Amino acid sequence: MNKSVKSTCCYCGVGCGLLIDTEGGHIVGVRGDPDHPANAGRLCTKGASLHLTVAPDYRLRHPELRRERGQPRRRVGWDAALDHAAERFAGIIRAHGPDSVAFYISGQLLTEDYYVFNKLAKGLIGTNNVDTNSRLCMSSAVAGYKQTLGADAPPCCYEDIAATDCLLIAGANPAVAHPIVFRRIEDARAANPDLRIIVVDPRRSETAAIADIHLALRPGTDIALYNGLLNVMLAEGLVNCQYIDKHTEGFAALAEIVAGYPPAIVGEICGLAEADIVRAARCFGSAAAALSLYCQGLNQSAHGTHNNAALIHLHLATGQIGRPGAGPFSLTGQPNAMGGREVGGLANLLSAHRDLANPEHRAEVARLWGVPAVPERPGKTAVDLFAALQSGEVKAVWIACTNPAQSLPDQSAVRAALQAADFVVLQEAYANTDTAAFADLMLPATSWGEKEGTVTNSERCITHITPAIAGPGEARADWQIVVDFARRLGRVLQQPLAETLFPYATCEAIFNEHRETTRGRDLDITGLSYSLLDSLGPQQWPLPEGAASGRQRLYADGIFATANGRARFVKVEHRPTAEATDAARPISLLSGRLRDQWHGMSRTGTVARLFNLDEEPLLSMNPGDLGRRGLAAGDLARVGSQRGEIVVRVGSDAALAPGRAWLPMHWGSQFMNSAGVNALTLAATDPFSFQPELKHAAVAVERADLPWQLVVLRKGGTGELAPLALLARARRLLPEFAFASVGLYGRAEPLVVLRAAHGEALPESRLHEIDTLFGLADDAAAIVYADHRRQVSKRAIAPDGTLIGVRLAGETQAQSWLKDVMADDALDAALIRWAVAPIGRRPGKLPQKSRIVCNCADISEAQIAADLAAGATLAMLQEKRKCGTFCGSCLPELRQMVAGQAARTDETVV
Repeated sequence: MNKSVKSTCCYCGVGCGLLIDTEGGHIVGVRGDPDHPANAGRLCTKGASLHLTVAPDYRLRHPELRRERGQPRRRVGWDAALDHAAERFAGIIRAHGPDSVAFYISGQLLTEDYYVFNKLAKGLIGTNNVDTNSRLCMSSAVAGYKQTLGADAPPCCYEDIAATDCLLIAGANPAVAHPIVFRRIEDARAANPDLRIIVVDPRRSETAAIADIHLALRPGTDIALYNGLLNVMLAEGLVNCQYIDKHTEGFAALAEIVAGYPPAIVGEICGLAEADIVRAARCFGSAAAALSLYCQGLNQSAHGTHNNAALIHLHLATGQIGRPGAGPFSLTGQPNAMGGREVGGLANLLSAHRDLANPEHRAEVARLWGVPAVPERPGKTAVDLFAALQSGEVKAVWIACTNPAQSLPDQSAVRAALQAADFVVLQEAYANTDTAAFADLMLPATSWGEKEGTVTNSERCITHITPAIAGPGEARADWQIVVDFARRLGRVLQQPLAETLFPYATCEAIFNEHRETTRGRDLDITGLSYSLLDSLGPQQWPLPEGAASGRQRLYADGIFATANGRARFVKVEHRPTAEATDAARPISLLSGRLRDQWHGMSRTGTVARLFNLDEEPLLSMNPGDLGRRGLAAGDLARVGSQRGEIVVRVGSDAALAPGRAWLPMHWGSQFMNSAGVNALTLAATDPFSFQPELKHAAVAVERADLPWQLVVLRKGGTGELAPLALLARARRLLPEFAFASVGLYGRAEPLVVLRAAHGEALPESRLHEIDTLFGLADDAAAIVYADHRRQVSKRAIAPDGTLIGVRLAGETQAQSWLKDVMADDALDAALIRWAVAPIGRRPGKLPQKSRIVCNCADISEAQIAADLAAGATLAMLQEKRKCGTFCGSCLPELRQMVAGQAARTDETVV
């Protein structure tokens, strides 16, 4: 039976609505939901390819348990798995107390999953040791909102982008990280040519490219900049004194501090032109409506909370909050980080935005749950939690839907902590994450398209999602796993309360209880239900009982969620980065996201087309910095910090200031022979949010002397040579080399691509073993070239005149054109021998690769031109190729191409 099911995207916090198309119990396609308020039918490249991520190859399908370290895990039944977990947790709790166990969960869980995890830890076990990977991305935004506005509540909505006159984008790159929000920005600029855009980013990002003013500040100088902007606004009378007097407190004390940040001094601190600082201040301060969008660049800092507060001050000082087009809008990183915050999914919070430190709030939650008390002692936050694992203070950890063996800073310490733990449970959809290697117990969870529950996006909009298909094997919903475990643990600990604490038979029962905890709170959703969300569609909170709809904007009345109703100015001063550069480590390393990958790539890393734009992690540097180190684009470099070293390829970026480098965050041990960028980052945290400074580390960069290189390109086949199976086999080779990366490439018939480098050549016997692994050892179909003097060895396999695999050793220049012609089947049989030519130059007769017009559907200019020449209309192109049906950014060019073809046709007729 074919059906279409409404859902949401499982990637960023924009919260795009999807329509999942299924046939015979399988997902066969996705489309943007035109009725969803977040995206109105648009999708980005990642969302548009979600249906391609549902291959079962890497899914965890059954519980697996090892009873002793060093032994392999064995498949067990659910009863055996959860009984063993209950016995181990209970034994540790009896011997060492409730705080000897911990839970580390994820902003990709649904709100109902989050709720029961928190109730398990804080209500049943009696520990606040439950934290989330949202600590790594959003906790400074939480703390910043609470310090200034009184509550963790983004006061804006997406419609404000179209209504603003001045858009300040700080520490965010929505063109890449929140593409559908960026489409709104492009639409707003097209509709209002007078819209002014200011981008604050040390790097000239894809978003900065559209800015009227790009403030490429030195890393870690955000507070100085915002204090400087406020200094100019005060000097030029651009603040709203009436609003400040009526609705805020603490401004006089901040003004005294800000007086020490004139543009000249701020320019020196930030490395900016004084005139640009003044221009930006005037632009923001004189705007009829000013909106700010910000994300990890502000949050992931040892002073991230005050970064946030300093930016929010600009809105409070000018009264730019609570009305259309105005306000400080934190963009959420993960799809349901907001939902986790709503249920108290951080170690210092309780349900419905209650504070753990507040005795009245603890008593309220205890009454709601029917428990004697909620523990008073703060729980371990993410970085401290894993440090406590290493020291032995925490003995057991339950990890769900996240990958700390890649995502946390200072990976050598994190992996040592996981190794030292007495017991590690990993509740996961995927069996091959970096963290899986450390798990004693693996529990299979359902994933995108298989779950029911609610998610909340960046603009406080709640969507109810329902499963499109069943999970694979014995996978269970996350909330079901938690509830089953909680009941078993209660029996082992002889706590009959567990049965009444976890009575849930359905996901909706959990939602209803969560809903009740919000009554009278700032995020009151007592007017919501699954049936209402299904009938009326997604709704913004607050939506209390009796309300007809949610509230788009908060604080329109100037009354804030503080004890006296006034917003607060916080005394913030410039602070340097946690780690300064020096002569030994002179480069400021920045990190960030790419458009087509997500987090640790456990999902996106299974889709070939998502590698086509960025095939491997490149360390981008200023050309001068490269030259001084004897490096050119494409060379390999050693990058080292006080915590570790990795080898990566370098790229040249003239828009990066000297002394700065940028590396994407996505690649870890599944795709390269190191833990990636977090082998280099440090665990210093913000004192208020406890968020680590993932955005900056001091590093040394030097040329890696690895003269012998290896490249394998293999078109996927069947069985062990099927793309994902072959990718898994290729991963086994990564530790063998000083540098190695592996990934996919192409479209319908993916290539597996291995790149490696070594100080000396591998022997022919080892090359033969690698050939065998990749299915390249068939001598009958092989074309071979060898030059032993130069240590060059090349081998191509082309049965029936079709090139399906190449291994290049010692000289690898041909990879640059081979991967494209192999992916497109564009290599004429007469040119196959060029694959193993002594020097791998591109054949002169080979057509150039066609430019991609539609990134979402991965459709090239040549494909579109051929269809148009055959008489296709725009509608026919959209039906056949799907181009222009996702995010819509390629539609203007498609229309131009259609019009151009029509003009040429008319000329021919005349």
